[in-house]
Amino acid sequence: MSDWSPQQRAFEDFEVGQAILTNGRTLDQADINLFAGLTGDQYPLHVDEMYASGTRFGGRIAHGPLTFCIAVGLVGSSGWYGTCIEALIECRTLRALAPVRDGDTLRVRATVSQVEPHKSPKYGVLHVDYDVINQKDESVMNFHWIMLARRRTPLEGADD
Repeated sequence: MSDWSPQQRAFEDFEVGQAILTNGRTLDQADINLFAGLTGDQYPLHVDEMYASGTRFGGRIAHGPLTFCIAVGLVGSSGWYGTCIEALIECRTLRALAPVRDGDTLRVRATVSQVEPHKSPKYGVLHVDYDVINQKDESVMNFHWIMLARRRTPLEGADD
């Protein structure tokens, strides 16, 4: 962990190994039902307890994309990136490792794994590994997130 000011962050402020552990967010069935309604994914494993109780999970579980969205939101709302993120470039190797259920509390351990220059001298490319953990500190999902981040000072020769 390092000392940083959320509003003033720029690409230059991120170093490989820098990490954050977010606050927690407890999911409830209303979150799962709202996500099902928003996306149209009414798969019975998420919204039908009688069906879900007969599956290998023994009850309803959250949608994987819901867990992903909550993880992105937890890191974003922490202020860790400040306002330096210009755009999402890519999400790699998303893995759902364990079911997330009504009542689980999720946190995210995000770690900078790579920083690299971008073709535009105004930006850098930031690679961050997200590990989504539950209240038992078990990993439930992980993914590699790649973003375009603004530099505080563009490199010499910035034309665009």
